[in-house]
Amino acid sequence: MLKLLLSRLATAVPSVVGVLIVTFMLTRLLPGDPAAYFAGLAASPQAIAEVRTKLGLDKSLPEQFVAYIVDLAHGNLGNSLSTGQPVAAEIVNRLPASAELTLVALFVAVAIAIPLGVLAAVKQGTWIDHLCRVVTTAGVSLPVFFTGLLLAYVFYYLLQIAPAPTGRLDVFISAPPDITGFYLVDSLLTGNAETFWSALKQLALPAISMAIFSLAPLARMTRGSMLAVLGSDFVRTARASGLSSRTVIFTYAFRNAVLPVITTLGMVFSFLLGANVLVETVFAWPGIGLYAVNALITSDYAPVQGFVLTMAVLYVVLNLIIDLLYGLVDPRVRLDA
Repeated sequence: MLKLLLSRLATAVPSVVGVLIVTFMLTRLLPGDPAAYFAGLAASPQAIAEVRTKLGLDKSLPEQFVAYIVDLAHGNLGNSLSTGQPVAAEIVNRLPASAELTLVALFVAVAIAIPLGVLAAVKQGTWIDHLCRVVTTAGVSLPVFFTGLLLAYVFYYLLQIAPAPTGRLDVFISAPPDITGFYLVDSLLTGNAETFWSALKQLALPAISMAIFSLAPLARMTRGSMLAVLGSDFVRTARASGLSSRTVIFTYAFRNAVLPVITTLGMVFSFLLGANVLVETVFAWPGIGLYAVNALITSDYAPVQGFVLTMAVLYVVLNLIIDLLYGLVDPRVRLDA
């Protein structure tokens, strides 16, 4: 297992380096001049040149890149020109909001998609199977931002049963003490039921928007993988041996069908990390996605680079976790490594 982990880490390093280079170049190719933006509309060319020099934008691209790498080596992601705060501190403060939204959406998607996919495979051709096809088709057809806008319009504007899409808590509710950064967890740990229900209600619509987007590939892969395994020889042998249907399905079939589902789960989690940018914008969710969008609008390089680097590291960690899960579920993966 250690050899597998080290080999995956060795292959991940070039990916992170490539992300650093591409992100640095793309941010420099964005339209607009950050110096002119932050100097103001009435600024003179001399004032704009002074701002450009202060930001280090008067240097050549190789010099800027070397300075960026040196700052990264010291754990410095730079300062945001919009807020004046260190990017690393801003990302640390906002990351729990994005992580809470993503994890709750993934939990909802898994809780619906995997049982639905298993039932659709076991009850092939029935109404459950048709329902699974309808749900997966709708999930892949609806963009996540459109689903979010639709849910907000129906449940907040028309039915008025959902809170206003204005962040993680109602404006009249105080945030819980910062223990984990997850409002649901922190409110439970401190016994604050009012904050918990407020956070849950604010979280419901954005999490459902992302869950609808992600449950489609999970349900489809679960159904397809289960159908392939249910038609195999060892499952027919288990049934012929007199084992109960529950034992055959969950002990033999699902365990052998779960590896493709784990792969899809990792891909879905990666999609959700990207999709939360759109959902956070729709629901004014104060996460790193909204932070990156606001920085992109103002051509603020440091927050955009910090956001992409954070996402790249999260992807690498996620892939490592998936590889370790492979080894736990199927020991042959450890032997091959």
